[in-house]
Amino acid sequence: MRAMSNNTPNDERWQSAQAWLEQLELNGGLAIASADASFRRYFRCTLREPWIDSHARRHEQGAHMILMDAPPLREDTALFERVTNALGSTGLPVPTVFAADHDNGFLLLTDFGNQDLLNVLEAHPEQADAWYQQAGSLLYELQDAPAEVVDLLPPYDEARLRTEMQLFIDWLWRQHLALEWTAAHQAQWDALTEILVKSALQQPIVAVHRDFHSRNLMVTAEHGIGVIDYQDAMAGPYTYDLVSLLRDCYIEWPLSQVRAWAVAWLNASRVGQDVNETQRLRWFFLMGVQRQLKAAGIFARLSIRDGKHGYLPDIPRTLNYICAIAGIYPELAWIAERIEVDCLPGLSSD
Repeated sequence: MRAMSNNTPNDERWQSAQAWLEQLELNGGLAIASADASFRRYFRCTLREPWIDSHARRHEQGAHMILMDAPPLREDTALFERVTNALGSTGLPVPTVFAADHDNGFLLLTDFGNQDLLNVLEAHPEQADAWYQQAGSLLYELQDAPAEVVDLLPPYDEARLRTEMQLFIDWLWRQHLALEWTAAHQAQWDALTEILVKSALQQPIVAVHRDFHSRNLMVTAEHGIGVIDYQDAMAGPYTYDLVSLLRDCYIEWPLSQVRAWAVAWLNASRVGQDVNETQRLRWFFLMGVQRQLKAAGIFARLSIRDGKHGYLPDIPRTLNYICAIAGIYPELAWIAERIEVDCLPGLSSD
């Protein structure tokens, strides 16, 4: 999610949200809390008087909650609630759903506040070790989810992995940068994606958040780290969330530090111990390449399709992660050259 101003809108969805609160007999004022890269918006609801929710929990005057506005033609709040309940059952600190209107796309959730981990790390980089240790512990909890929870999640399969990487070509290369894609490019791309997909599918399968990074980890005095934006969780490769955290699109750390954090986490994990450290690290870094190609494509799509241009400055950092490890993994040489020669010059003006 991205912070927004507290100006109160007065559109049709906002009016419907107000009407829903009245149906709940909840007297609360709404102000914009944030919006994210999807079609969701989030309002902060401040109670003007005590309220009893559907589970007979009492909320006192002055308490804050988050009202998620997720248009039903675009988002599935019923799925969000199912995933919330599933992940919450593992001990992961996710919001509680206090009330839901799935037909109209509204949820009332725990308010984890405005302070995300990115804010904290930018202000206090010397605390990074402690925060990443805490975040890594949450990943262990997530990956310890019982089979019945993992079985609720759709598979992060080969088709999904390939479709995501194609976003790089379709939205960044062809549309945003207006570059030519030749048959020679396609042959090299096919070889690269085959390597990345094979590496991903070799890994142990666990519950995967799929967007586990500093903007989706909220820092609160009461909850420590609270986890949000997990509605797209899947059953997939166990290094995916770790590389999302350590090779974050929004904050960069020295490669040597990332490697040290990754080694410590991977060596302490209960899974993946049947392969050596070199293989685990290769899984980690190649999983990152898959995600970074996808993310760069998504950021371009957000600009072109949705008019959300704020993510464009994050693309060079995201793609440079790939270039930084091309000397370690020669199979990345072609894509690293394409990024450096073709992509980055065109992105410098964004």
